[in-house]
This record gives sequence, structure tokens and C-alpha cells, in this order.
Amino acid sequence: MSAGSGGGEAADRCRCEPGTGGVSCCFLRDFGTEFRMGSFDWDLDTGVMDLDAGALLVFDVHPEEYDGDPASLSSRVAPDEGHRLDTMVTHALKDGSDHYGAYFRVRLRNGHPQWTHTQGLIQRDGTGRPRRIVGIVRDASEEVSEHAARLGLDEGRRKRTSVVEGTTAALAHARTVQDVIDLLNDSHGLEYFGATSLVMGLLEAGRIHLVAEGPDGAFVPGTRFTRVDEPYPMSEVVRTLTPRFIESRQDFADSYPVLWPHISGLGITSAAYLPLIAQARPIGALGLLYNDKTGFSADERNLLVALGSSIAQSLQRAMLYEQEHDLAEGLQQAMLPRRIPDVPGAQIAVRYRSARLGRDIGGDWYDVIPLPGGRVGAVIGDVQGHDTHAAAVMGQLRIVLRAYAAEGHTPATVMARASVFLHELDTDRFATCTYAEADLATGVVQVVRAGHVD
Repeated sequence: MSAGSGGGEAADRCRCEPGTGGVSCCFLRDFGTEFRMGSFDWDLDTGVMDLDAGALLVFDVHPEEYDGDPASLSSRVAPDEGHRLDTMVTHALKDGSDHYGAYFRVRLRNGHPQWTHTQGLIQRDGTGRPRRIVGIVRDASEEVSEHAARLGLDEGRRKRTSVVEGTTAALAHARTVQDVIDLLNDSHGLEYFGATSLVMGLLEAGRIHLVAEGPDGAFVPGTRFTRVDEPYPMSEVVRTLTPRFIESRQDFADSYPVLWPHISGLGITSAAYLPLIAQARPIGALGLLYNDKTGFSADERNLLVALGSSIAQSLQRAMLYEQEHDLAEGLQQAMLPRRIPDVPGAQIAVRYRSARLGRDIGGDWYDVIPLPGGRVGAVIGDVQGHDTHAAAVMGQLRIVLRAYAAEGHTPATVMARASVFLHELDTDRFATCTYAEADLATGVVQVVRAGHVD
């Protein structure tokens, strides 16, 4: 383990009453009132907009009241305001803009209006098509009145907005957990926090797995995995769901006597440990280590809490992506040949590499089929689509092509029978295929193509 592995004297546990929101209740109760800012991630392909706890607080919406559909916020945004926002976002998407910003009014649960500010960064693919918007929303009531759309912004508030927006934008490109760590751990990432180094742990089966060790010499042997109840700062923040701001070296030594002797020589003067909470559940903890400061102002604490929320969302996306890709790749590999058979008189080499596109595994397949009389068949094909259904159809076609070829049919008959089989399947997918049969004794090769490339 390193300076990031959890616990010490536990802070008081959250005592939210049953039915009041559980984890979200505790988190919002402790930090939402003093720092009303949150982030969102809007997938334009699916229409789903993820809001973190801070964003839900800004809209005065309980987690159970929001289902990911932006339309479900209509009770909080007046129709004319909603229309104005829709028009602005649509215009930004169509004119090639990479960002937008606007002030609008939210109708709170008590009926009072609240000026709110949003900024969004538009992510486009290689063709320029908008695919995603990531950004922030925040309570702007202190700087905007009913009669003025905008007043001068407080410098600290502007800085918080800029830092959170910059971090959120950078993390939008992260596709794996290691991507997130690398982005945070490089010099530019650490500049956002003003920290010297960072440590990170992810919650796995009730234990904290240290995935970022911090500076050289910070790793404590035997603590790669730690329990949530152990006396370390990361364990504490996961257990209590409360940030832990360590103000000085003495504070560190007094609060975590088990950990401090191992890291006392690293020049750490203060640290901030943040619980990483996504969809109302802790997924890990982040520790920021400082070598040139003591103490944390209210603004600094608020900023770090907001950054922790943005990082948690990015980590959750990355973890989901890795799980989906592993599942999809495993399914596809299970339907492809486990080994290439030895064929006397031939040397056969195969390389198959799937694209890292989450669950988009596709229906590409290949096969090598030993045949009687010194012949060998080779198949390359592709089923339309990039999902598990395409992979399932691919698996069935591979089996029937192998069976028809083994029966001794000519290549044209093999392809014709496979085409009939596909037509009779309960699917609307089409497939392309190339089947080649080689007589190794005579050197004659017969090839049949069904829409596949040369």
C-alpha cells in the first residue's frame, strides 16, 4: 500500500434516517449546501444524461425522481426556459461549436426561482458528428438577479468552474481506468489540484485495491489490498463517505500512526482524501498529497469535493467499459476456433484482433477446415452488426459452413447451403463470406465469394 490506503480514527458515520436517500442523502447533506455545483454526461446516441449528486442538488431533484431522461427535469425548468436551452444546444451542435454556456432559471421544490448556470463541452467523432456533451451546472443565484442576466463573478467561483470544467473535459477522453489514472497523474492533471502526487484505490469485493501508488517510496508492502475497516485514510473515507482533509504533518502522524512511519520521509505536508461516489455508491477513494502547503480553505475543500465527483463518474464509465469489452471479447473468442488444426503440406497462420469499442464485438469470423483427400478449406466472413446478436449468428454460420464442407460438397454448394440456412434463421441480419478450398496435391484453389471483399 501507499499513502492512500485508508482509515485512522473513523469520523462519525452518517446517520441519515431510512428513506431519506442513503448514501446520496449523506453526501448532499454534508457538502451540497455549501457547494452547489455538479457535473453531467450526456450521451447523444442514447439520449441518456447522467447527473452526479451535485447536479441533482442544483435542480432540487431526488435521485429516485430522475431516470436519466433530460425531459424528466421539465418540472424544474419552465417551458420557455427549456425551449431557449434546447434552441441554444441544437444550434451549437449544428454549427460545429465545441462548447456552449447559458444562464437559466430553475423552479425549486418550494416554488422559488433559482438562477442556474451551465457550461457544456461537445465531443465529436472523426466525422464531426456530435456524440457526447460533458459539462457542469451550478447555482448562480449569488451573481444573477431577476432583472440582470449576469453580474460580476466572484474570482474564486470562476476558478472553481474553470478547474472542474477543465478536469471534466480532460476525463471525457478516458476510456479505461488506467487512462483516468494517467490523465490525473501527469503534470497537467496534478496542476488542476495543486498537488504533488496522488494515490487511488478502487473498491473490489469489500476491499480497497490500490491502483495508483503515489510518489516513489510511498508504497507500503503488503497493503496492495486493504479492508475498509483498517486504520488508513482511504479506508476511512470509503467507510464514512466523508472527505478527510489532513492539515499538517502532525495531523497525519497523530491520525494515522500505522501509516505515517512508512511515508514520513516523503516530505508530505498535507493531504486530501476524497470518497469516489457514483450513482449513490462508493467505488473507491482518491488521495492528493501536497509537499508545500498546510491547511485547506473552504473554497479549496469545495473545489476538491466537486473534482472528486467528476472523477468518480469518469471512473465508473471506464470500469463499465472495461467490463463490457471483456465480456464481449470473451463471447466472441468463445465462438472462434480455439486452435488452428495442423494440415500436412500447409503452413497456416492466423491473426485476429478485435477493436476496443466496448461491447461492439461484431460478427467477424474465420475458420480452417481439414478435408479428405489432402484438401483444406478456409473461411472468412462477417455478419452485419456490432452486438451479441451478430456474434450469435456468426457462431451458427461457422458451424454450418464447417458441417457442409466436411460432407464433401463443392465450394459453391457449401456457400449456397449456408445462404439458405441464414435465410431460414429468425434474424434480419445479412452476412458476407469468402470460402476457399485448396487441393494441396495439385495446387488447385477454388474460391467462392458472397459479397465479401477480395
